Amino acid sequence: MEIWKYLPGTNCGECGEKTCLAFASHLKERSTRLEECTPLFEDEKYADKGKQLAELLAPEIREIEIGVGARAAKIGGEDVMYRHELTFYNRTALAYDVWDTMEEGELRERVSRIANWRKFYVGEFLTLDAIAVRSVSGDAQTFAACVNAVAEETDLPLVLCSFDAKVLEEGLKVVAGKNPLLYAADKTNWKDVLELVKSYNVPVTLFSPDLDMLNSLALTFSSAGVEDIVLDPGVYPTGEGLADTFSRFVRIRRVGIEEGDKEVAYPLMSVPMTAWMIHGDALDASYWEAVLAAIGIIKYADIMILHSIEPHSLIAERTLVENVYTDPRRPVSVEPGLREVGTPTEHSPLFLTTNFALTYYTVESDLSSNKIDSYLIVVDSEGMGVEAAVAGEQLTAERIKETLESYGAEKRVKHKTLVIPGLAARLSGETEDVTGWTVLVGPRDSGRIPGWMDDNWPPEK
Repeated sequence: MEIWKYLPGTNCGECGEKTCLAFASHLKERSTRLEECTPLFEDEKYADKGKQLAELLAPEIREIEIGVGARAAKIGGEDVMYRHELTFYNRTALAYDVWDTMEEGELRERVSRIANWRKFYVGEFLTLDAIAVRSVSGDAQTFAACVNAVAEETDLPLVLCSFDAKVLEEGLKVVAGKNPLLYAADKTNWKDVLELVKSYNVPVTLFSPDLDMLNSLALTFSSAGVEDIVLDPGVYPTGEGLADTFSRFVRIRRVGIEEGDKEVAYPLMSVPMTAWMIHGDALDASYWEAVLAAIGIIKYADIMILHSIEPHSLIAERTLVENVYTDPRRPVSVEPGLREVGTPTEHSPLFLTTNFALTYYTVESDLSSNKIDSYLIVVDSEGMGVEAAVAGEQLTAERIKETLESYGAEKRVKHKTLVIPGLAARLSGETEDVTGWTVLVGPRDSGRIPGWMDDNWPPEK
C-alpha cells in the first residue's frame, strides 16, 4: 500500500496490469521494473513521486552488474539478513581463476572447462558465473595478452586481478566494453585505480581487512561519483584469522541492512582461494577452499574468486549456492503436462505425479533408468509434493480430470487406465467416479515401480 500511494492511481494499464495496486504488488516482489509505469517518467506532475518511489524500492545493498549480454551477472541487491525474512535475490557469483603465466593451450582449455561446465540439478542446468584473470607475471603486456585470449574463448563476465594499476589498465584496454570488475584498489594504489575506474566506467573492488580503512576507501570512491563498488574485507583461512573473517562479513552486512549505513551497503567479495597460500597439498587446499566458500555463501559473499575446478569442490560449492538462493516462498516446480518417457505406445502405462520438481524428477528418473516406456501426466499441484497436495487439496479428483482432458490423455492410450501414486491412494475411488478412468494405485516409492509393474501391468494380467 505504501508503494501504491506513489503511483498515479489511474489504472491506465500501460504497465500491463489492470490496476496500479496489482502493479504495486509486482514492484514489491521485484518481478517487474518501475520503468514499466510510463506516466511516472513521461508526465511531469508525477516526476517527484517517481524519484521518491525509486528511492523507496532501492534494495538496502546496492545491486551492481558485471559483464554484458545474456551472461552478465547481478550481485548484491539484497534487503534482508536472513533468507526466511523475505528471500535472497541475486545468488553468489562464482568466479574461477586463470593466470597470465599459463601456456596458451592450457589457458584456453581451462577457460573452456569453466565456461562450459554444467550440472543438471532439480530440473535445470547449473552453470558458473565468471572468470578471474590474475596477473602473476606482473607484466602489463603479458596480462593484456592473457585477458585477450580469455575474451576470445568466452562471453562470461571477467574479473581483472592485480594491485598494479598499470597492469589493470592494459587489461582494461582489451575488454573495456565488456564491463569487467577490477580487483582491487587498496590503501596503496587507490588514487591510480580511481582514475582508471572513472575513465573506463567499470565496477571496482576495494580491499582492506581494516574496516575503518575499507569504509574510508568506499567513501572516497563514492564521493568521486563511483557507485559500482564491491568490498573485500579479506579472507584468512585459519585460526583467529578465520574467525575475524567471518565477523567482518557479518558486521558489514548488518551495518548495511539493519543500520542503513549506505557508506558500506555494497556487495561483498570473498576470496576462498587464499586456502592455497597455506596448504601445499592440492587435495587439502581444495578441501579448505570449499569450506571457506561454504562459509562465504552462507554469510554473506555476493561474489567469490576460487581456484579448484575439481568436481569434489565445484559441485559442492555450486549446489550450495543453488540451495541457499532458492526462494523459500515458492516451491520449485515444473510445468504441468503430459510427458513421454522412452518410446511409449498406446498400450504403455500412464502414471500420474505432481509438479513439485523434486517429485517429478525422481519419478521421471526412476521410469527412464528402468527403461519403462510410459506416459507421465503432471498435475499442477501448486508446486506441492503428492502427500502434501492431497492433504491440502491441491491434488483432487477434479483437478486430475481437468489435467487428463487438457492434455488429451485419452487420445494417447487405449486402455484408459491411470496409475496414481501410493501416497494418493485415498483419491482412487473418487477419481474413478469423476474421470471415468480405471485407477490403479501404484507404490508409495517410485523406485519400486519395476516390481509393481511385474505384478500389475498390463491390467488384464
